[in-house]
Amino acid sequence: MAQKNTPVKETKQEPFVFQKSNYMMLILSIIVVILGFIIMAGDTDIYNSSKIVLAPIIVLIGFAIGFIAILKKPAKNS
Repeated sequence: MAQKNTPVKETKQEPFVFQKSNYMMLILSIIVVILGFIIMAGDTDIYNSSKIVLAPIIVLIGFAIGFIAILKKPAKNS
């Protein structure tokens, strides 16, 4: 039997979904969330205002930064 010689298709390399700025914002958001949880933890008074007010706000800001980093559109470099 004769074997068919099919041409090898070259795969076009697609660009990344996110740019460097998106990844930097994602890393920043992870750091901010971890900082908020570190402030929330500890051995001091459980009803301290930094634990029940400041730390949750910092965590929510971290999540917001991550949300913005995911939804940020890449700049057109054409």
